[in-house]
Amino acid sequence: MLSAIASGDERASRVANRLAIGKPTVSAAVDALVQRGLLVRSGVDGDQRVAALHLTSEGAALLSRVEAEMIRRIDDLCARTPDGDQLMESLVWLGSAIDDMQAQRAAERHGS
Repeated sequence: MLSAIASGDERASRVANRLAIGKPTVSAAVDALVQRGLLVRSGVDGDQRVAALHLTSEGAALLSRVEAEMIRRIDDLCARTPDGDQLMESLVWLGSAIDDMQAQRAAERHGS
């Protein structure tokens, strides 16, 4: 959730689409993250019905620590395989395939 918001998905509906989860689930998670001081909501010019989501400094620091730990664990897994470079390349391919699938689903939802 924090990563999606940090990468520019500042509205709950966009986060829900990107993560392929329901809006009520995102709303509950956002509420919890706001209560923990990791996110703040702000108004969007021209649309009072919408709130933009932004990481607090604490949220950004947590995201940084989590991403660093994830990278450390992936590097460790790669070191334990016969061909760590191939595993890493495969993970990149998998990420691209997931992005393509999400883009296709979004296009289908919007009738494009």
